[in-house]
Amino acid sequence: MSERVVTKNAPPSVRSELDAALAQCRSAFIAIAGFSALLNILALTGSMFMMEVYDRVLPSRSVPTLIGLLVLAMTLYIFQGLMDALRGRLLVRVGLRIDQIMSHRLFSTVTRLPTQAPKRAASIQPLRDLDVVRSYLSGPGPTAFFDLPWVPFYLAICFAFHVWIGVTVLAGALILVSLTLLSEVLARRSTQDSNRIGNERARLSETSRRNAEALSALGMTGWMGRRWQALNTEYLGGQTQSSDLAANLSAIGRSFRMMLQSGVLAVGAYLVINQQASAGVIIASSILSARAIGPVDLAISHWRSFVGARQARERLNRLLELLPARREPTALPRPNRGLNVDSLSAAPPDVPRAVVQDLTFALKAGNGLGVIGPSASGKSSLARVLVGLWPPARGSVRLDGATLDQWMPDDLGRHVGYLPQDVELIEGTVAENVSRFDPEATPDGIIAAAKAAGVHDMVLALPQGYDTPIGEQGSALSAGQQQRIALARALYGDPFLVVLDEPNSNLDVEGDEALTQAILGVRARGGVVIVVAHRPSALAGVDQVLALAGGRQQAFGPKDEVLAKVLRRDQPAPAAGPVPKIVTAFQG
Repeated sequence: MSERVVTKNAPPSVRSELDAALAQCRSAFIAIAGFSALLNILALTGSMFMMEVYDRVLPSRSVPTLIGLLVLAMTLYIFQGLMDALRGRLLVRVGLRIDQIMSHRLFSTVTRLPTQAPKRAASIQPLRDLDVVRSYLSGPGPTAFFDLPWVPFYLAICFAFHVWIGVTVLAGALILVSLTLLSEVLARRSTQDSNRIGNERARLSETSRRNAEALSALGMTGWMGRRWQALNTEYLGGQTQSSDLAANLSAIGRSFRMMLQSGVLAVGAYLVINQQASAGVIIASSILSARAIGPVDLAISHWRSFVGARQARERLNRLLELLPARREPTALPRPNRGLNVDSLSAAPPDVPRAVVQDLTFALKAGNGLGVIGPSASGKSSLARVLVGLWPPARGSVRLDGATLDQWMPDDLGRHVGYLPQDVELIEGTVAENVSRFDPEATPDGIIAAAKAAGVHDMVLALPQGYDTPIGEQGSALSAGQQQRIALARALYGDPFLVVLDEPNSNLDVEGDEALTQAILGVRARGGVVIVVAHRPSALAGVDQVLALAGGRQQAFGPKDEVLAKVLRRDQPAPAAGPVPKIVTAFQG
């Protein structure tokens, strides 16, 4: 289920999205509770059968009565097995349903994390948390909570046999409940620490994998290996501590459960000796005592998984609250007039200081803008704001008068082409990457984008042409090939706004010429193109220039006028003087 469908016209509510998804399974939980009621009533079969055998069959020596009781008991046991299987299958379906409702929403959230909450974006922990919740709901753990309300029912029957039998079972149940609470106190902190260290270990492993070439060439493998080993040792220590705690408490619970059954037998025997109970009560009360404390014992044995699922739920609720689902706005027409930036200030997520401040400019259809400036002047930050990756801290970015948040991200993406400074392609074929993995892409549209970027002939020269697998992160291609295919991806679908961040950093002369033609092509069809540049060749196809320094606008206007102004203003004195920052940054 898509995020759009879930959130459309959704009324405001204090209930978390995960809890709302659980509420959608209310009917299934009611059915599970009904099956649990039948199972707990049917669980009396064994104790009642034994009591009847000892108190009725043996004294009367009636074989027909024994056979009748046995047939009845077998029938009830079969029915009990069917009910137990149905309850287990329902729990599995509940887990699957929760996953179906939440998986798309969480995947969308994971893709938003790096740009909107980077401090929380180091792993795919939200998807793992959903797996933890689903696995717990699909397992035997929840059955303990459906059976716990029936403990008083069994205690009442034990008290009906005799008050001392009831007191013995009640005392045992209270001790086991105390063990459960002790499990909660001791397991919470160790589980949290173990999860935190496990996430750090996973992040370090992924970082090392992504930078394997640099680590090997620079002799950093050993250092990173020792750092990973330290984290791994700490993680395994936490896991061992948690496992030992769970094993110890579970063993204590099992041992005490057997002790309690023997104690109930002893109390029953004492009552029989004093002629206060029948022999059948001894066996029946022993079986019922085991059934009465069974849900508590089951809760203890699955307490670790319960704590993990609860912490996963809490993390998911905090994350979904941090990045609420977007509501679907009214569909807007394709932009075709221009881009307006008004008093724009912006900062990276989780960073309080603005890196782009008070920028104001306007571009009409057919304009091409070059953005120049020294390193750390805010050029790439501006590019991220213009394509909607970062929200403005102040001011606005408008396409045809509409702010970017008036589009759903996927809808806005169809009108925007973006080539980031750090190019990353996705494992798949060249055609899939050019088409942005659009399932409705046509060969004509893919080839048109490739020709617009000037890479059609280059792609045909690959071993399988457009069907060539590029490998993970484009490893089968050179850096220049990756950048040119990423340019074709940015141009796919003829987007109105095209933002290119240092698009020629890995290009040769032929690539520079293709880039210029691509920029001119966007302008010729009435689009707006913005090029962040350090090399002059990238600006050959633009007609406007924006000069930045320190995140502030230094000049904006026609290319020749701005470049002349910047060069004249920053021209060094006849004597040896400082080299102008903007000019040196632009000239490379």
